[in-house]
Amino acid sequence: MKERLCLFGMLAMAAWNPAAALTIADHPKLEEFAAHMERKHNFTRAELEAVFNHATLRPAVLAAIRRPAESLPWHRYRKIFLTEANVAGGVQFWRDHRATLARMEKKFGVPPEVVVAIIGVETRYGANKGAIPVLDSLATLALRYPKRAAFFTAELEQFLVLCREEDFTPQSLRGSYAGAMGIPQFISSSYRNYAVDFNGDGRRDLLGEPADAIGSVGNYLSRHRWRAGFPVALPVSVTEGAEPGDGLQPQLTVAQLRGRGVQLNADIALDQHKAMLVELELEDAVEHWIGLENFFVITRYNRSKLYAMAVHRLSRRIAEQWHAAQ
Repeated sequence: MKERLCLFGMLAMAAWNPAAALTIADHPKLEEFAAHMERKHNFTRAELEAVFNHATLRPAVLAAIRRPAESLPWHRYRKIFLTEANVAGGVQFWRDHRATLARMEKKFGVPPEVVVAIIGVETRYGANKGAIPVLDSLATLALRYPKRAAFFTAELEQFLVLCREEDFTPQSLRGSYAGAMGIPQFISSSYRNYAVDFNGDGRRDLLGEPADAIGSVGNYLSRHRWRAGFPVALPVSVTEGAEPGDGLQPQLTVAQLRGRGVQLNADIALDQHKAMLVELELEDAVEHWIGLENFFVITRYNRSKLYAMAVHRLSRRIAEQWHAAQ
């Protein structure tokens, strides 16, 4: 009967006390998770209990994940990120880390303005890295968000292994409602797989070291097949009947899109490259773009066309001001 009540409580959010510590024995799925961590990663029960006794379930995390900014129309979404303050901050960040960004571009082939824009969109250049305990966010979403419980349970596993590898105290790390952390807002699996020590001090510090953040974003995009010297997105016009697809992966070539009513004026040969048609909702109209392979690469960072477009447009504005000032 106790197990049945606990399982029911995992679906009935109003039933829990958010101030109560998270106890493994009171949550069947946490018991299962603990057994997995003991078996696969050699954590002890005492270690896991010590960690989760410092965790709490947070209703605000569930509220936030149900209303992501990416659900907004473009004309509202862009106002969050495409601001003069963000452009000026990006130019200053580039100025402060000029040598590191140049080294990143040489090593990974990613333009500095793209990395700068991602860091600007994610944390306002490190000024807003999130204040929610990552342990609380991941535990809440693993236990109370059935829609993506498997993903966040896997991230909770990655988080605990990451803390052991990097000698982090789990309850001390802060981040976003979805458990992303540091200057570039890497989730735990990305931190483990793509973070690099770019300043050569022997540590991969995305929490406070801009050089490591810059190198890690460059590495992430490179590992997801960034094409150096290739465009991200281009504006187009469309004839009636041209429809944007639902997915993020480009399925059609530019030539095939032309055959479906997409009109593109570009001075480089793109017909054999794959692209997706992107429709952006304005206040009283729509505008259309095609997102090419590098646009898709940016969506690997955040699986949203709006996010990729915000990064692209911010990067262009930062680059324009940067080069004008040189």
